Amino acid sequence: MFTDLLHLASPSRLLEVGGFRAAVQAAQEEGSGLSGLGDDLGLTGMAELVQRIISYEIFELSGTGINLMLILTVGLLVIITWAVSSFLQRAVEQAFRSRGVEDMGTTAITKRLLHYAIMAIGLGIALETIGISLSALFAAGAIFAVGIGFAMQNIAQNFVSGLILLVERAIKPGDIVEVEGRVVRILKMGIRTTIGRTRDEEEIIIPNASLVQSTVKNYTLDDTFFRIRAAVGVSYDSDMRLVRKSLTKAGNSVQGRLTERDPVILLTDFGDSTVDWQVSIWTQDAWTSPRLASELREAIWWSLQADGIEIAFPQIDVHFDPPVEEAVTRLPRAG
Repeated sequence: MFTDLLHLASPSRLLEVGGFRAAVQAAQEEGSGLSGLGDDLGLTGMAELVQRIISYEIFELSGTGINLMLILTVGLLVIITWAVSSFLQRAVEQAFRSRGVEDMGTTAITKRLLHYAIMAIGLGIALETIGISLSALFAAGAIFAVGIGFAMQNIAQNFVSGLILLVERAIKPGDIVEVEGRVVRILKMGIRTTIGRTRDEEEIIIPNASLVQSTVKNYTLDDTFFRIRAAVGVSYDSDMRLVRKSLTKAGNSVQGRLTERDPVILLTDFGDSTVDWQVSIWTQDAWTSPRLASELREAIWWSLQADGIEIAFPQIDVHFDPPVEEAVTRLPRAG
């Protein structure tokens, strides 16, 4: 096809377009040579030449002749579609900010879905322009999808899971979730994978199928309240009323807790060696909960120490029957 285009632009072909050959012969007879060719040809002839070049049919696709003009039109259409998508995304972001929507997850997902929709419309128009029927493309795509579905099950599964996550918005960028035993903050959600950052400042790539098919704790789905618990065991000889007061004082002393909710003090069990208690406080930052849990345990330690309450540890009392005890007393002592 490019050979034909070059043949069209060859000197012998160019002389046949728009009276080129006659103009050249007249210029040669007058002795002006090729320098007068442009004046004899004029703008009309040059325009006709350019028109012939860009409208020359390179090949045919689905009954539509493909020429340079059509290729440039399709390319320009794709560029315009991308520009429109970028403009609308910025407009949506500004509209959300003006209305007080500060959730970056909502903004990011809305922009991503808008981009997909606009690009799909633009590419559809471009394909129709070059003669590719969308109905035939969808039919071929369905057959193709069945063929590759068995060979690319994981990729297709992650792709569909990504669409589900974008539509349902159960997980959004900025959320704090627990996946496979690790707490991560969602940074970016793609169509196939999701990127998260752990508390150790490690970025991990999570397949979207893992977020859809497994149980995921989302600490910021409906609200940001997060409960922190600390367990402690005291001696059976302790004054339990004093223990409750001491643990309440420790819970209230933790800086950074949610002051609107009082600490919850529970006696959870009578253990073999200890009376087990649990202290719960609330925070609105699940990401820093390990630090707050450490501060709560320290507060419990110092509060119990100040009130003279013993933090018990496992102990075993051994009692001998009288005959055994008498036999032990008769044993000769060493030394």
